[in-house]
Amino acid sequence: MSRTRPSALRRSHPVLHDVGVDPDYRFTLANERTFLAWIRTALALMAGGVAIIQFVPSFGLSGARQAIGLTLVALGGVLAGGSYRHWDRNERAMRMGQALPVSVLPRLLTVALVVVVLAVLAVVLSETRR
Repeated sequence: MSRTRPSALRRSHPVLHDVGVDPDYRFTLANERTFLAWIRTALALMAGGVAIIQFVPSFGLSGARQAIGLTLVALGGVLAGGSYRHWDRNERAMRMGQALPVSVLPRLLTVALVVVVLAVLAVVLSETRR
């Protein structure tokens, strides 16, 4: 079922809204809520990275605090960009009546956070042995 879209809506995102048919609005809103959840997670990662750099006392290992903080900030940036791509791909698939594409974001986030946690544990344990 294709509906006529207002010209302002077509101008705001002409490629996406001219593809396929409008899906049930509940699915579009659910996709948007998921996108916003990913954005909140990205913001939390970036804020945590800045907090580590600014407020955590220096470790004995030179540059460890900055490396951990910058890694979290970079991960937040990657997640923010990836979440938009994820939202766009899902929206297109719904409009075209296709299966939703698989996202690498959960796996990427999990692996990156495990690496960060292991790095933090290694730094903290090395501090306690001194």
